[in-house]
Amino acid sequence: MTIASMTGFARTNGQLVVNDETISWVWEAKSVNGKGLELKFRLPAGYDELTAVLKNEAAKYLVRGSVGFNLEVNSANGCKKAVVDEDFLKVLMQKAINLVEESGGKIAYPSAAELLNIKGVVEIEQEILSDDTQKELYQKIVADFIRLCENLKTGRLSEGRKMGEALGVLLDKIEEIAFFIEKKAEGLPEVLQEKLHEQLDKFARDVEVDDSRIAQEVVLLVTRADIREEIDRLKAHISAARDLLTKDEAVGRRLDFLCQELNREANTVCSKSSDIEITNSAMELKVLIEQFREQVQNIE
Repeated sequence: MTIASMTGFARTNGQLVVNDETISWVWEAKSVNGKGLELKFRLPAGYDELTAVLKNEAAKYLVRGSVGFNLEVNSANGCKKAVVDEDFLKVLMQKAINLVEESGGKIAYPSAAELLNIKGVVEIEQEILSDDTQKELYQKIVADFIRLCENLKTGRLSEGRKMGEALGVLLDKIEEIAFFIEKKAEGLPEVLQEKLHEQLDKFARDVEVDDSRIAQEVVLLVTRADIREEIDRLKAHISAARDLLTKDEAVGRRLDFLCQELNREANTVCSKSSDIEITNSAMELKVLIEQFREQVQNIE
């Protein structure tokens, strides 16, 4: 089986040494269920230009799921520097002084840390790298991103194999019940005829009923309770699901559609059934189909 789960986690890291300065990075990816392929990136300032390339690479490994990618870049030896907007800081300081004086001392003066923590006062800038070094850095980060996607896909496939085995077991149970219902339905005409005679003996014993009329009623009852078409469709859907589980492609959407069809047939069997054993079996069938559907929701 080659089906893949939509849930998974992966992590990779790398580094680049530039003039005795070490730039390191960590990639993390987390994927959960999704109707389509939704890619979300959290990148440090200055790395947004990689987004288009990263999306193209991710699409080579993933088909469905909501996937979040996070990149952290650090410079071990101070490749980052803090830049203070002194003019802005002076304006804030004067505003703070004025507010304190106007309040008559009811408001305390802000600390230096509080002023520096105001957005826009301090900006962290990455040390400017040469074009060649920047290109090399981007190439290595993208290469590690590709490795991240490979690891994520491997993990999702591994989880998918376990899910495939569980789905196979559920299909076996669904098929077993479908065959039981089919076998039970074969003797349904005789059972319905016997029930009709029992009712006539009980409620119309003194009424003479023509045999042809009884035959017509039996035919009518059997026609209404006939579930052969539903059973045939159930078996066809089970066979199609087994086939999809062996496909080397994303099959989650099609399996989800088959779950709806399986459930529709099970509902029809319940509504048409006039036999308690068939009804109970159809209810059990619905439970198994729902368990199957819950598993399918996680498949790519």
